Amino acid sequence: MCSRATRSAWWAAPGFRSDRISICSSRLAECPPTQCPSPAAPADRPRGRWRPGTYNFLIVEDVIQPAAWIFDLDGTLVDTVETRIVAWLQTFEERGIAADRDQVAGLIGSDGRRLARLVAEAAGQASDAQREEDIDRRAGEIFSALNVDPRVLPGALELLNALDKHRQRWAIATSSRREQVDASVNALKLSRRPTVIDGSDVKHAKPAPDLLLFAARRLEIVPSEGCYVGDSIWDMQAAVAAGMPVVGVASGSATAKELTEAGASLTVDDLTQLVPFARGAVSWSDR
Repeated sequence: MCSRATRSAWWAAPGFRSDRISICSSRLAECPPTQCPSPAAPADRPRGRWRPGTYNFLIVEDVIQPAAWIFDLDGTLVDTVETRIVAWLQTFEERGIAADRDQVAGLIGSDGRRLARLVAEAAGQASDAQREEDIDRRAGEIFSALNVDPRVLPGALELLNALDKHRQRWAIATSSRREQVDASVNALKLSRRPTVIDGSDVKHAKPAPDLLLFAARRLEIVPSEGCYVGDSIWDMQAAVAAGMPVVGVASGSATAKELTEAGASLTVDDLTQLVPFARGAVSWSDR
């Protein structure tokens, strides 16, 4: 029997038109669905079917797919967080700015100019818009030189291909500058060039909501009908500010607890756990 509490996520967005999604962290062999004691599956409601995998998905009420999916890039689709950290640290060393690695790591995924300002201020150095722009651009140049063979994260290709197969709209929204994006997008080896919204498209990148609002307009949806998937607390904060449901992936610089505290409606270990939703493989009994 399952001894762990089932995590429930409440989706209020009209695009989902659902009440609750539950994910049980027990493997199928450990906890047959007919014996699951989860408080998220009330006795007066039929239980959903269970699907094999690292995690079992239980739908206790009808779930409608979001109108469109939006994904962060670094740390969500490709494993580039460490490369980002190294690029920033090299940049600060060049500029004579004492940078704390943990502080830099915690800021990965946010607006680069903001990152430059916060690290400079922590080092007791003055900052201005031009200096922040120069530091951000230089960090991007170093990153591009280092990011020659990025590793695609587990489940990313399977999830994106499933969305395409089932004709679901999706896009990438990243704080990165346009010239830094190609290597990571090309690593996905997709059959078509995806829609990409980057830091060059907006005045303020994450944690401001601008990127996600821009992406929603590009996909012709209202924000509440989409779903954003990201790995950093800045992703979560940007989605909350945009009024968009958000899934946290604990594959980057933030833990599941940190992602939840920052606003994630649901957290997963990797994108493999979202594939059943894209395929429509998650099913449920008639109420």
